[in-house]
Amino acid sequence: MDLHNSQNIHRCVAEGIGTFWLTFAGCGSAVIAAAFPDVGIGLLGVSFAFGLSVVTMAYAIGHISGCHLNPAVTVGLAAGGRFPKQDILPYVVSQVIGAVIAAAALYAIAVGSPTFDLAKGFAANGYGAHSPGQYSLISGFIAEVVLTMMFLFIIMGATHGKAPVGFAPLAIGLALTLIHLVGIPITNTSVNPARSTGPALFAGGWALAQLWMFWVAPLIGGAIGGILYRWLSEEPSAQVTGIAPATPAE
Repeated sequence: MDLHNSQNIHRCVAEGIGTFWLTFAGCGSAVIAAAFPDVGIGLLGVSFAFGLSVVTMAYAIGHISGCHLNPAVTVGLAAGGRFPKQDILPYVVSQVIGAVIAAAALYAIAVGSPTFDLAKGFAANGYGAHSPGQYSLISGFIAEVVLTMMFLFIIMGATHGKAPVGFAPLAIGLALTLIHLVGIPITNTSVNPARSTGPALFAGGWALAQLWMFWVAPLIGGAIGGILYRWLSEEPSAQVTGIAPATPAE
């Protein structure tokens, strides 16, 4: 990717903003609203918050960057032949920066409450003693691989050239909602290394020590999902880059 090209810079900035929103809204719902006395939104609400963050950003920036918001999605789309491999690194860096800024903003807000306790995890992902349901490393690893694999499978299908036009953001957002409904008790649901990195930097300690798993497992799952869908549907389909193909001259 040529970062001297303003269009490419716009794509990276869009990915940063989109990942900021996913992390701030999704993790924010968990840190601030999930257990709010009497009217907390709970697991269902947090799941929908993550899904809605993707739906809203897909409509907002999908035409600019393709709205990946997730290193595992970027790698998975590249593995499935739907994204240029040379653009992976700029997208991933932009996504991580956006997630870290979101975690910083969320932390600055959360510390304003006298009941805030960073020791509760700050929406960080974990396994073993730090899994909401005390699930083991192996259970968490398998869950993250499978959930991310299916997420990529759905993304590849929803953005395929023959899929119903205009409905991809809804399918992808609802998929992420469903993924969280299944995965929160297991690992607090990652399927997104950038989303995991932001909160882990502030939670520190165990969250940073376990962060490796929330990079390795989603990246493996994303690649498998992309390759599987490419094998299943070999017909050429659009690149998920946000760049419209050039119109042939008449």
